[in-house]
Amino acid sequence: MIPLLLALLAATPAATSPEMTRRSITVSGTAEIRVAPNLVQLMLAIETADKALAKAKAANDERTSKTLAAMKKFGIEAKDLQTDRITIEARFENGYQNRTEPDAYVVRRAVVVTLREIKRFEELLSVALEAGANRTEGIEFQTTELRKHRDAARAQALKAAREKAIAMAKELDAKVGRPQAIHDTGSSFGMWNWSGSRMGGMQQNAFQGSSGGGSAESEGFAPGQIAVSANVSVTFDLE
Repeated sequence: MIPLLLALLAATPAATSPEMTRRSITVSGTAEIRVAPNLVQLMLAIETADKALAKAKAANDERTSKTLAAMKKFGIEAKDLQTDRITIEARFENGYQNRTEPDAYVVRRAVVVTLREIKRFEELLSVALEAGANRTEGIEFQTTELRKHRDAARAQALKAAREKAIAMAKELDAKVGRPQAIHDTGSSFGMWNWSGSRMGGMQQNAFQGSSGGGSAESEGFAPGQIAVSANVSVTFDLE
């Protein structure tokens, strides 16, 4: 009897679990929102040079002090003003082989200024350069509502993913059911240049333009827009 029972068990097909028969469709969704910046961060550089290191450093300290004082007079709060880094370089005009004394010592210091009234950007830059800064290392326009815009972009990406799944399923005479899994595959933000293309661009299947915090464009000054994007991957039941 035992060999017969084992044979019957071996011939009986194993039960198929619902998970093994569930059909699904996985799609990606991306969305991008452009918003106007309401904040600008300016990195200034103060560079001085002299054959004597002490004099180069003293001149740099003086220029830095004047620059910081001018920024405070301009209305920049202490929390939005900081000295970032200082570097000292020995400069040899005609090579440094077999030489012990450099032609000059170059001292560079960075000052980072955060301006919350971006309409005054050009005015701020002029004041800084007149006070003692002699180089600009970087200008970055930002938004203080990045979280809100990221959430909005993510919501649009999820909507785009569902619309894509429905369209694909319809072509195969199927219907999209409830979502099985949702993955946030990343988000990003970046500046748009004057031609309207994003630096390090990204493809998207949903797009929205927003005025954000209001435009600060004026003659000779165009802050552009910040592109905030979201990417998701969603798996839906396929009915």
